[in-house]
Amino acid sequence: MARNPVQFQKGLGLAEFNARYGREDKCHAALIGMRWPEGFVCGKCAGRGYSYAKPRRVFQCSSCRAQTTVKAGTIFHKSKTPLVKWFLAIYLLTQSKNDIAALELARQLGVKWDTAWLIKQKLMETMRRRNKRYKLKGEVQLDDAYLGGEKPGKRGRGAANKIPFVIAIETRKDKPAYTQLRRVSGFTSQAIRTYAAENIEHGARVASDGLACFAAVTQAGMKHRPTVTGGGRSALSEFKWVNTGLGNIKSAMTGTCRSCSKKHAARYLAAYEYRFNRRFELGKMVEQLAAVATQTTPHSHKTIVAAEISG
Repeated sequence: MARNPVQFQKGLGLAEFNARYGREDKCHAALIGMRWPEGFVCGKCAGRGYSYAKPRRVFQCSSCRAQTTVKAGTIFHKSKTPLVKWFLAIYLLTQSKNDIAALELARQLGVKWDTAWLIKQKLMETMRRRNKRYKLKGEVQLDDAYLGGEKPGKRGRGAANKIPFVIAIETRKDKPAYTQLRRVSGFTSQAIRTYAAENIEHGARVASDGLACFAAVTQAGMKHRPTVTGGGRSALSEFKWVNTGLGNIKSAMTGTCRSCSKKHAARYLAAYEYRFNRRFELGKMVEQLAAVATQTTPHSHKTIVAAEISG
């Protein structure tokens, strides 16, 4: 039997990772190349000439004399954690199909749990912001889903302990291409219309079950094909990929972390979405995420723990 090329791709082995990013100076040099691929550019005046203080790793613009570092203005800004540990965190978050718990990440990095948790949240927030740049198009399967375990009280839709989110999968030749996992306030026409307008291209053909709110995608410029499936094998057959996706999410997220805070759920969903959509190039994911991190404005601890975020 032929092996699945995605599942059996080489990826980035630990030995190769250590050869590239196993020392602080290598991580620093890699970040410089990622942030300024065509050479240093001053963030203040856009000047290209500079002097470099190697002991402090500080760049000084020759035009305006402004000083900066490769970490300034990125998610690494003011972090006391060595870059080599940041890169290892990126490796652990991207090379596994499943999530990694903050406690396990702390052990692997050799840092306190609080530090590992914050690093993970910042990287997942970077993934979430990157995901927002892309829209699904063509044939799209759409379904409602929830995070959260069973607790006393109301069951099913509307349960207080459930975290509602939309799962959407763009299919090509009946195969999954890209997915979206986005927090929504609830399954109302307004929430689905807003989601569709922001995340699906105009003219896409959206297939969903008989949930009434999904008809609102037409108000956002999409075509809608509802199919009332009920339960059993017919439902699994009609929406094969969204059901498969939900099963994988349970294994990857809740099977690893058991639960996640409602406040941060959108980031956990974003991390799964980010990994899935880049599953074809596993070996490049460390470099890609690190490069995105250099272009992402910093998020402080206060910002990370503050308000609940949506999709």
